[in-house]
Amino acid sequence: MFFCALKSKNMDSLRFKALDNLSKGLPKIRVEGSQKITEIFNENVFTLDVARKFLSDEAYKSLAASTRGHKKIDRNMGAHIANGIRTWAESKGVTHFTHWFQPLTGLSAEKHDSFFTLKSDGTPIEEFEAGALIQQEPDASSFPSGGLRATFEARGYTAWDPSSPAFIMEIGQGKTLCIPTIFVSYTGESLDTKTPLLKALVALDKAATDVCQYFDKNVTRVTATLGWEQEYFVIDAGLANTRPDLLLTGRTVYGHAPAKGQQLDDHYFGAIPERIYAYMRDFEQESYKLGIPIRTRHNEVAPAQFECAPIFEETNLAVDHNTLLMDIMDRVAKRHGLKCLLHEKPFAGINGSGKHNNWSMATDTGVNLLAPGKTPKTNLMFLTFFVNSIKAVHDYADLLRASIASAGNDHRLGANEAPPAIISIFIGKYLSEVLNQVETRVSDTFDEQDEAMLKLDIHKSIPELMLDNTDRNRTSPFAFTGNKFEFRAVGSSANCANAMTALNAIMAETLKQFKLDVDALIEKGEKKEVAIMQVIQKYIVESKTVLFEGDGYSDEWEKEAAKRGLPNVKTTPLALDAYVTDKI
Repeated sequence: MFFCALKSKNMDSLRFKALDNLSKGLPKIRVEGSQKITEIFNENVFTLDVARKFLSDEAYKSLAASTRGHKKIDRNMGAHIANGIRTWAESKGVTHFTHWFQPLTGLSAEKHDSFFTLKSDGTPIEEFEAGALIQQEPDASSFPSGGLRATFEARGYTAWDPSSPAFIMEIGQGKTLCIPTIFVSYTGESLDTKTPLLKALVALDKAATDVCQYFDKNVTRVTATLGWEQEYFVIDAGLANTRPDLLLTGRTVYGHAPAKGQQLDDHYFGAIPERIYAYMRDFEQESYKLGIPIRTRHNEVAPAQFECAPIFEETNLAVDHNTLLMDIMDRVAKRHGLKCLLHEKPFAGINGSGKHNNWSMATDTGVNLLAPGKTPKTNLMFLTFFVNSIKAVHDYADLLRASIASAGNDHRLGANEAPPAIISIFIGKYLSEVLNQVETRVSDTFDEQDEAMLKLDIHKSIPELMLDNTDRNRTSPFAFTGNKFEFRAVGSSANCANAMTALNAIMAETLKQFKLDVDALIEKGEKKEVAIMQVIQKYIVESKTVLFEGDGYSDEWEKEAAKRGLPNVKTTPLALDAYVTDKI
């Protein structure tokens, strides 16, 4: 009892000291940022534009083909590329390099080596060989592996991912060249989040391109795109240090509710406090140098809660950038005397933090496959990918739930603008009407009405200027928002790769089956367009139970979802069971 009282007294003393420091005013940190963003953007990234200056023509062409076309780099060019990257890095004061990867810890990992080495005669030199660029050997038994690796089976490999460019991380006065890599075991199993994601993206590319060939023979590649929205809390570090629960768990587990909380929602989009504004500008500056295209910053709904969001990017690069950003935000907060909280529910009684994953697909001909078109052909292509997305979520809702499962997210899901654990889709009344039109067509009249069917004017139901006028349903885990789906159930501390691996994999699987179904009808003599419409109609009927436009928080929806057979898995241990089912 004496110890507890003493501990409580010490905590109170620390809290009063922190409050006293705040009342006196903390020293302001000057953030340099008068130059244009375009002047520093990608400053520390080995982009193809930079590569053009440091590589030979042959080496550049090999790297460009790998980056743009996902082709293997000619190993004979590896030494030339490695030397060019080293020359560039050394010109910026870099002395060390690391393979930067994302193991199953939820964090990123790195082991630094210097360019410095000794020749056989003792001569010191700097070098960066092809082998060091392409592959290294971290200890695989020391990372989480789901039992795939034991201590006596320690060998693992990191292997260069050329599709995500090398970058220079500045920490204090030090600079390190970071090579984004995958991480696999000696026997080939994935031990990270990037490897499964890359496999899912390749599968989606193949399946989606095959389906696009029905509409446009010029499409040779489909890329999944991602725009994440990062929510976070920021509090004074001195106050955070007085809370053992916050330091140990990332959230408060005891204490009184504040006199003023979220009752008025007056923090949302309010004026950004000067101290937080300086912090935002600081981590944005570091982000721009690393090519992270942050565009938006604002106050979120809860007191001390904020959000930033980037321009859309290719999914693999977007995931890397979000992982980097979370590290930057935490590090920069410390030098501002702040604590950045990425926990999904750090405080009771107020909103938690999510990371909305805005997902779409784009062709190499410049078409967003989830944007309604202006011609019958593009309308049909949009409808194909739109309905397949719905079918994928319907068929694999349990996998999507597992992909966003965490103890922190369990606290968040189901209230305060976070979606419930029941995976459903919101598409809005305009597109609901379109799907109803398609569903109510009688199959045996397709031959007579196929022209009318193909001229289904989606823009008549959704005028071009009204694409974003579909009401926003903040309680929907998976919502269509005009030209993309927003996967709102992802937690703020999560690596986006888990959700994106699941989503792109189930989309690839559904599109593969769609093509089989359409081809089967074509072989029976149906016209291509009629066959496509028949399969679309079939998928609408099979998956419409996952569509829901109402209040996801209501008791009525929980009962209705149970009647529809939709899974309602509220805890992580039960959600993770989906991963070991035969279907998944």
